[in-house]
Amino acid sequence: MANAATPLFWAGPIRYWRWAARERPAFFWSVIIGAAGPLMLATVPPTLKMLGYERAKPIPQTYPIPPGPRKTLTGYDD
Repeated sequence: MANAATPLFWAGPIRYWRWAARERPAFFWSVIIGAAGPLMLATVPPTLKMLGYERAKPIPQTYPIPPGPRKTLTGYDD
């Protein structure tokens, strides 16, 4: 059973947040940090693009094959 002094979220969200920040700080801050993730996902990339940040080229996954036939080596006979 909930304590009568415990505020209900839908009755007054700001009052509940103040209570949760005092009485249950771990839960309160985990919700705040968890909610910041999607907000950052939506705001950080456009902001970086606006500021002129460009992503680095991806690292090559294979060695580039040289065009044309290979040169035959001379002078290294065993």
